[in-house]
Amino acid sequence: MFKNKVTELLDAALVERPDLFLIDFSINNENHIKVIIDGDSGVLVEDCMFISRAIEHNLDREEEDFSLEVMSAGAASPLVHNRQYKKNLNRTLKVKTKTEEMEGTLVEATEIEVVLEWKVREPKPVGKGKVTVKKEGRIPYEDIVEAKVMIKF
Repeated sequence: MFKNKVTELLDAALVERPDLFLIDFSINNENHIKVIIDGDSGVLVEDCMFISRAIEHNLDREEEDFSLEVMSAGAASPLVHNRQYKKNLNRTLKVKTKTEEMEGTLVEATEIEVVLEWKVREPKPVGKGKVTVKKEGRIPYEDIVEAKVMIKF
């Protein structure tokens, strides 16, 4: 019953703010509510406060004792929602599939796949030496086991 009420409040808040989307949501046995959100343009502290207030202000602490934690998906967290790929265009991703691991620049994110580009040094077709070649990989979302944004300094 409590979880259903919290779920309804969370869903209503996300409908009100369509630029935000849910990454993870859980309630443990001690009624600790944990909500992880992301946004098409990132997440500000004010966004977390909006979701927190939408839940907390509509629950009665006299009825149910609870704690609430609302946070954004961390920079090093794996991408779990297709919308996260679109917001990370032109950033370097490390993608693991069932058969291989690759790192490249995310150049496209469609409804069914992502497209990575990377450069590699290969032997010249004729003569000695190497030449830099641009490669492209198309990876369907269903094949992705894990994808992370590589943070460069």
